[in-house]
Order: sequence, then structure tokens, then C-alpha cells
Amino acid sequence: MSKLIVTVVALALIGFILWWFFGKHQVASAAATVQGTTQHIDVKVAGGYTPERVVLQAGVPAVLTFTRSDPSACLDRVVFPDFGINQALPQGEPEAITIDTSKPGTYTWACGMDMFHGQLVIE
Repeated sequence: MSKLIVTVVALALIGFILWWFFGKHQVASAAATVQGTTQHIDVKVAGGYTPERVVLQAGVPAVLTFTRSDPSACLDRVVFPDFGINQALPQGEPEAITIDTSKPGTYTWACGMDMFHGQLVIE
């Protein structure tokens, strides 16, 4: 009987791990708001990024403001490889990052250790 319980628990654990790493998860998405001639969006950094997917209008200057409340060293930087940005995110302080929206496309960003990711869509 104990072998059956161990087998069931092991299979459940394997299923959870597969779902966690390979399953499709709902992603928080938000479009930037245009204020005057610039579009703005706030991104919270706490165990990841919220929203994780940001939609921007092409050709309108954009500012993403990251506010990190997570003390993890992994999230103390944000890296936009396609834009050459590697910015420190001080804990508890908003950090504004200007994004070039001249080229429509889908881009990614990540934490300094490349463990947490976000997506930037310029339409």
C-alpha cells in the first residue's frame, strides 16, 4: 500500500513540475497610456513583473517605470537586450526607463539573472 501512495505522489509531483515549467500560464498584459506626447506604464517588480506583457504604440516615445519591492538580488536589474539597456532597479524607488518605439515588433526583457521575463510589444 505504501508503494502505491509513493507512486501516486511521485506522479502528481512530476505532473506539477511539467505544468509549472512547460504549461501555458496566464500572463498579465497592459497597454501604455498616452499622456501628451509620451506613453507611460508602471511595472511592479515583486516575484516577477506585473504586467508581464506591455503593449506600446509605435512612434510614440515610451517610458516604463519599474518599482521593485522584492528584496531578491535576482530582480535588482532589468535587461532589455534588443535596446542595449541594463538598468539597476533600487528597491522601493521608481526607476524610469525610456524605450525607443521606432521599430514595431516583439521584444523581451529579463532580470539580471535571466530567470524572470517580460515581453514588450510595439505595434
